[in-house]
Amino acid sequence: MGIFNRKKEDAQPATTASQASTKVAKKSTRPSPGLASGVILRPLVTEKAAHLASTGQYVFEVNPRANKIQVKNAIRALYGITPTSVNMQARAGKAVRRGRVSGRRKSWKKALVTLPKGKTIEVYEGV
Repeated sequence: MGIFNRKKEDAQPATTASQASTKVAKKSTRPSPGLASGVILRPLVTEKAAHLASTGQYVFEVNPRANKIQVKNAIRALYGITPTSVNMQARAGKAVRRGRVSGRRKSWKKALVTLPKGKTIEVYEGV
């Protein structure tokens, strides 16, 4: 609809550099997957994850919309270590029943982060 946009631009006065710099970006209430806090939700605390941690691999629950690059950058931002590899797995929510009422658990995504040899992170501190 380029015709309509052109007419709107012609009708509005041109903004100066000082007016453009005073515009404030609107903040969203939902964290974007680009931010480290919005990408990694929590570490997974399981027996298998604890065993993998001894080999330099750590398991995290991540934002379902996040990709490997975002997870790698989030680990670098949060822990200061660049992972050698990141493997992702999307988990489908299970069908559950409570008496006659049936429903589904939410789907989620997990990331298996492999660190370089000799590097460790403390994810199970308060657990």
